[in-house]
Amino acid sequence: MTVEQLYTNCLSEAAYFITSNGVAAVIDPLRDYQAYIDKAEKAGVKIKYVFETHFHADFVSGHIDLAAKTGAKIIYGPNAITDYKIYKASDGEKFKLGNCEIEVIHTPGHTPESSCFLLNNEEGKPYCVFTGDTLFVGDVGRPDLFGAKITKEELAGMLYDSLNNKLKKLNDDVIVYPAHGPGSSCGKNLGKETFSTIGEQKKLNYALKEMTREEFIKEITSGLSAPPAYFPLNAQINKSGYSSLDEIMNRNLTALSVTDFENEIKNGALVLDTRIPDDFENGFVKGAINIGLNGRFAEWVGTIIDINQPLLIVASEGKEEESILRLARVGYENVKGYLSGGYNSWMTAEKPLDMVLTIDAEEFELDLKHEKDIVIVDVRKESEYDAGHIENAENCVLQNFDNTIGELKTTDRLYVHCQGGYRSMIAASILKRKGFDIVKNIKGGYLEIVKQGIPVEVSQPTLN
Repeated sequence: MTVEQLYTNCLSEAAYFITSNGVAAVIDPLRDYQAYIDKAEKAGVKIKYVFETHFHADFVSGHIDLAAKTGAKIIYGPNAITDYKIYKASDGEKFKLGNCEIEVIHTPGHTPESSCFLLNNEEGKPYCVFTGDTLFVGDVGRPDLFGAKITKEELAGMLYDSLNNKLKKLNDDVIVYPAHGPGSSCGKNLGKETFSTIGEQKKLNYALKEMTREEFIKEITSGLSAPPAYFPLNAQINKSGYSSLDEIMNRNLTALSVTDFENEIKNGALVLDTRIPDDFENGFVKGAINIGLNGRFAEWVGTIIDINQPLLIVASEGKEEESILRLARVGYENVKGYLSGGYNSWMTAEKPLDMVLTIDAEEFELDLKHEKDIVIVDVRKESEYDAGHIENAENCVLQNFDNTIGELKTTDRLYVHCQGGYRSMIAASILKRKGFDIVKNIKGGYLEIVKQGIPVEVSQPTLN
């Protein structure tokens, strides 16, 4: 028996590949299904099952394509209703996998159909449990993503029962393999590790501490930030089904000449530049938004750009396919193509360009001392801002940028920063697109500002 965690950092997502005696099961696969087929061929095993812990909101699963390509059966737990063929398992139902066995544990709470899968080894002993978004390392799945049919308080109550009546009763040495790790928006504050044990979580996870049902509901439903806008759309895609990834890639991976690219812009397509910020700042197609592949690319696309918006890709050479694939992972399929030859072809054709001036923390300190009418735009989350910020900085949270920049004037002299530099270039590109001409990006963000010794202050907590 082998168990392999396949972790994708940019989505904080963990899929799992389990083998025993010539057969395999995949749990919560990403949309790019070929990686699992390649892994099965290399190991000389046949994929028999694809287990889905729930209807994922933060990515489009590869379960449908993977099942179609391999003949594997798609397994959901109770309460799952889809528009495509699945096997809906009962609570406690067991599936033979070679010399092992996978048992379904229905654990509603994150969503009504959420289920965990307990893997019993060759001796029949519980070895690990794949907890999906029910239980994370240091956290649990948020109960507010399902929609209006069931309140977050009702789902939190279900989660209390699932944790206390089922998961906490597993042996302490059972390994916990969740669907997500640190940085995921599916919980409030996931721990830095991507796996743990039941015993460790009973000691360290705030949600597994002894408390009443009412106390648990209050704790779980408080302090929830707004989820990315694409979450309910992805959940619906996973429930309803989707076009094959092969079809999407064949259609979207189209090289466009400068003329064709320009015509698509005139027809309303948005230019998405996926290069790293250091390359983008030196020159880009006027009006382009920069979301670099070097960060949480798909999540930020899903947060900032409407899923139906036609897109045009400018990418570093050789990164065109990756850009389009990573968009498809979160259901962004309306891509008209990519600029053949990249930004250099646009520049050579002498088409409209723009730039973002980036300065370091030392130059920023000098400007603070000698320049007047500076507007500092801090695009971090409120919790980051409250923990420490530059005096008089405007907290224009990037997750809700259209609203948070409402007080800014296009004539303002803007100095933009985030924590480390990735988000601030996204923000700077949006500001440029909206007609803000005087925009400076602070390289290295708040971390470099603090290192430079620039004075910062902490927000005082609000007293009730």
